[in-house]
Amino acid sequence: MDFQKKTLKNGLRVILVPEKDSPATTVLVLVEAGSKYETKDINGVSHFLEHMCFKGTEKRPRAIDIAGELDRIGASYNAFTSQEWTGYFAKAQAKHNDTILDVVCDLYLNPTLPPAEIEKEKGVVIEELNMYEDTPQRKVQDLFLELLYGDQPAGWDVGGRKETVQALDRDKIVDYRSRQYVAKATVVVVAGNFEPDQMLARVEKCFANISTEKKFGKIKTIETQTKPEVMVKYKESDQTHLVLGTRAFDLFDPRKYAIEVLADLLGGGMSSRLFQKVREELGAAYYVRAGADLLTDHGLFAVSAGVDHRKLELVIKAILEELDRMAKGDLSEKELADAKDHLTGKLMLGLETSDELAMFYGGQEILEREMKRPEEVTRAIGKVKKSEVVTVAKDLFKDTKLNLSLIGPYKDKAVFEKILHF
Repeated sequence: MDFQKKTLKNGLRVILVPEKDSPATTVLVLVEAGSKYETKDINGVSHFLEHMCFKGTEKRPRAIDIAGELDRIGASYNAFTSQEWTGYFAKAQAKHNDTILDVVCDLYLNPTLPPAEIEKEKGVVIEELNMYEDTPQRKVQDLFLELLYGDQPAGWDVGGRKETVQALDRDKIVDYRSRQYVAKATVVVVAGNFEPDQMLARVEKCFANISTEKKFGKIKTIETQTKPEVMVKYKESDQTHLVLGTRAFDLFDPRKYAIEVLADLLGGGMSSRLFQKVREELGAAYYVRAGADLLTDHGLFAVSAGVDHRKLELVIKAILEELDRMAKGDLSEKELADAKDHLTGKLMLGLETSDELAMFYGGQEILEREMKRPEEVTRAIGKVKKSEVVTVAKDLFKDTKLNLSLIGPYKDKAVFEKILHF
């Protein structure tokens, strides 16, 4: 799975991942523009702009012109926004390469942002926020970020708040876009079945008019915590959804592979410790998982679960016990080897499609400005030692780093504060 990277004269980065045996091609554009680049008064603008780019361009004036052209060729297409980036992509049979490149390029570079559509889309986005409010499994993740980072960009909802979304107007959106959607902050990835030289020339021509203005950065995330913290959101529900985790480190830290192995050991699959303990032994949850989320200037480790109300305290204590066991070095070499095989196996299987390949390379480039091939990542995971995993666990699993967010029929967090310790 080789790749080519070229930085054009205007600063645009282009990554080509040719796979001649692939039946499809994906065009993905990523830009360093997410909720961490926002100010509080326009929180949600990155996500709103993502929606608006599909509402029309001069060449394709209506949303149906964009969607219809892609639907007619059977394309898969969408966009997404996170704290660090916004992405736009289309995937189709290789014979439609020119079409998907032209459409994605057009909606990225030339959105007309009609005021009438902006007003209509506010209702759509607010209903999306309402949908997440009614999805506690999703909403509890937002609460966890708010608990950790508070009133700063890393703690804000990527979708924004209803009042900030309602207050957006065309001038605010255009101003934000002009400061963020520039060549030096943009990566174009093409993965799949294409001829590299021809594709590079097409990308260069298509993006010739991208803005070369200065890129505006983001405020550095501030980390402060001295004791375990709890956030409870009352909701009548049939189960409690929780996130229990700790502050970690950023993705440039050399321990990043060790924390991935640690997460897999604890909650990476059906044979993981937490799945076996919480679901199989206690019968207390349908889903339980663990993961690390490492970003450019902060990171976290978290366990998520949907739990029987009657067994909530038992589950919290069981999770803490498993974390503590790992920090005390209770880990066999076989268990370590199995986790590394599981991680690398999932990685390689996940890269069978052009869209996953595009995201694998593009995600690395947009965050780190350098890329590793899958084989390099698997080798790095394979080199992780037991001592490294245990050292990371010791560093993370301390009372002063513990955080718990939960949604369920609870109004008093005191009972959870009493048990949130090792």
